[in-house]
Amino acid sequence: MTLVRCAWANPANPRYLAYHDEEWGVPCHDETRLFEMLNLEGAQAGLSWETILNKRDNYRLAFDHWDAGKIARYDAARVAALLGNPGIVRNRLKIAAVIANAQAYVRLRDETGGLDAFLWPFIDGMPIRNAWRALKDCPAKTPLSERISKELAKRGFKFVGPTIIYAYMQAIGMVNDHCVDCFRHMPPAQR
Repeated sequence: MTLVRCAWANPANPRYLAYHDEEWGVPCHDETRLFEMLNLEGAQAGLSWETILNKRDNYRLAFDHWDAGKIARYDAARVAALLGNPGIVRNRLKIAAVIANAQAYVRLRDETGGLDAFLWPFIDGMPIRNAWRALKDCPAKTPLSERISKELAKRGFKFVGPTIIYAYMQAIGMVNDHCVDCFRHMPPAQR
């Protein structure tokens, strides 16, 4: 029997299938991964998610395995090295955003405990499960992603527009937007 997946899951890319099958739409409470995904979603702006996913391991190496404390202290020499790294998207604004996000994250962590403590109360700790029949039915942003976007921007985060935040919410499982015919629509405990 062949598993039915969301139409966007490229069957020719094992990394993409694993991401669809094991991560996307799965609630995440791990601070490092929450910080990683926020930055990767920002890096994706204007590009395909598959491009970023294929560079994910390079990003982990380039950005000290997403250690926000280290990233917050990057200097001009480190930025220059990142701009010369062909394993990541070499966009000055996106690299600067990661550093700004690390600085904002350190402040947020000190204030609220981190992204987990900040984000999940927006949905009372319970993932939103939509029932889209097709990818075209899924919105690019929602009033909630707009609200979270504004809150993050006020705290100094960059590349956190409402469309990026909605994709982030999907990536970290605040929202389960697997189409109804996809085998991942229902969480494993409810199948």
